[in-house]
Amino acid sequence: MDYQEIRYAVEAGVLTITLDRPERLNAFTARMMYELLDAFERADADDAVRAVIVTGAGRAFCAGADLGSGGGTFDHSSGPRRRRSRSTATAAAWSRSASSGRRSRSSPPSTGRRWASASP
Repeated sequence: MDYQEIRYAVEAGVLTITLDRPERLNAFTARMMYELLDAFERADADDAVRAVIVTGAGRAFCAGADLGSGGGTFDHSSGPRRRRSRSTATAAAWSRSASSGRRSRSSPPSTGRRWASASP
């Protein structure tokens, strides 16, 4: 996928994803969502990526949803159709089990990677 609204850079095992719409304070769009999903799947498939940092270009991380397109802001039906990869399906199943109150896991079962949390 050709990224237009994010930057993807890997250095020394650390992937830095930069939201790259500083003129709009990195306001979130449907395109940005699809690019982020692709970037995370790409990182999951790359064993050289050991950590991921998400940041924003300019003076803001993300101002929230870009409401500049009016009523079509939340219409994602025209977005790219994608086949769910194994890792996406596994993450979705893991997310469902975690939200249903079942035992928690330190990582999704397919990757074995640890997931960091800002919570105490």
